[in-house]
Amino acid sequence: MEFIVKSGTPEKQRTGCIVVGIFETRKLSAVAHQIDEVSGGAIAAILRRGDLEGKAGQTLLLHNIANLPSERVLLVGCGKEKEFNETRYREATAKAVKVLNDTGATEITTYLTELDIKGRDIAWKIRQAVEVSEVALYRFDQLKSKPKNQRRAIKRMVLAVPKRSDLGTGEQAIREGQAIAEGVRLARDLGNLPGNLCTPSYLAEQAQEIGKQFNLKTTVLEKDDMQKLGMGALLSVSRGSRQPPKLIVLEYSGGKESEAPVALVGKGLTFDAGGISIKPAANMDEMKFDMCGGASVLGAVKAAAELKLPINLVGIVPSSENLPDGDANKPGDIVTSMSGQTVEVLNTDAEGRLILSDALTYAEKFNPAVVIDIATLTGACVIALGAHASGLLANNDSLAREILNAGKYTHDRAWQLPLWDEYQKQLDSNFADMANIGGREAGTITGACFLSRYAKNFKWAHLDIAGTAWKTGKEKGATGRPVPLLVQYLINRAHKRDAETTA
Repeated sequence: MEFIVKSGTPEKQRTGCIVVGIFETRKLSAVAHQIDEVSGGAIAAILRRGDLEGKAGQTLLLHNIANLPSERVLLVGCGKEKEFNETRYREATAKAVKVLNDTGATEITTYLTELDIKGRDIAWKIRQAVEVSEVALYRFDQLKSKPKNQRRAIKRMVLAVPKRSDLGTGEQAIREGQAIAEGVRLARDLGNLPGNLCTPSYLAEQAQEIGKQFNLKTTVLEKDDMQKLGMGALLSVSRGSRQPPKLIVLEYSGGKESEAPVALVGKGLTFDAGGISIKPAANMDEMKFDMCGGASVLGAVKAAAELKLPINLVGIVPSSENLPDGDANKPGDIVTSMSGQTVEVLNTDAEGRLILSDALTYAEKFNPAVVIDIATLTGACVIALGAHASGLLANNDSLAREILNAGKYTHDRAWQLPLWDEYQKQLDSNFADMANIGGREAGTITGACFLSRYAKNFKWAHLDIAGTAWKTGKEKGATGRPVPLLVQYLINRAHKRDAETTA
């Protein structure tokens, strides 16, 4: 969809539909009031009939409003004005797009961008409108023999800004929003593909395509390469699969040659049956989403390259399947990681931390400024935080705050959990340097404790996205999170670097 910013009053907009907000109880927003005056009180008269109260989620589509060149006006309920916030704005925008996509309107002009949100400027509102709209219009039907026929979908969205001086800011916000939306779309598409199509080799091919598109250095380590490097943890997971493992590396160089890169490391388990410690059959199909961490890394790298951010970035995706087989890991096996540390595999379904451990050790070769790993690591995180926040643990408080702030800004939020030394004792093993699980208690934390043992030589943070990477039930599908958080973190880092250079 095409997005443009425009400054102008609603009575001058010749468009398929104008979108305006209505608050409880039937209170007109400023733009709705302008339309009401131009139309001789038509909006207020319709509201007095009781067709729309202004409650959040309500919509009312109007046609042929007097003295208005627009073909339609969509009234969107925004709830109580005092309670209108970031969440309500995103919900109202998504609702409007979904409703209008089922009409004949191919172009819409939204004035929801002019509603007041405490602490958020026009750039935030424009960018969120772009991201939310693309998410609302997303469909994954390329594998259906007869995709659902749609009416003429929305092709163009005009985003209103209050002043002409806001146009430049709005255009930059659109560029950022579209880059993030494309990264999210890539992550969602990869996540939604089934395991028989999205294999480790397929992930590697997609990374190579991104590399060609943006002239990035792309490296794919094969099994033999990993054996030479001593990646015994990653290779032990892959032994149960007929699909060869891959370690995928993308390097984006937008900063100075001497500048240390940010390293993003994403878990790329393209299907996880649990291995010998096999998972229950119910909902096992959703284990195709176990590579969403890796997909988010590819999406974030693509967005950073699209935006030409002045930073250096390395994306690393260890990829494999985890299946039961005569050669698969067995409970009680001991494997040696690339770092030289030994691991007793008490549960073969705790495999993500095994492949990540070798990838974290491999990341050291890039002398990274910071390392962030992203993984659908623990069911315990779903129990602790549900589907709203990703779990965050870090060995550096400053890095943790930067990630949390990026999540708050882009509404792709995380919540920090402790990484205290006391939890490390749960990983004690009688037979190896550590066990790969620490028992039922604090499962998300002990998973991060395991990874922290491979991240002692750099600033590191871990995002557990087991609850946020996909939705289950009726709306089953990948979400593309935490691509927005990651890209915002990179944008903030680029801005901080520019400010330091200018000072």
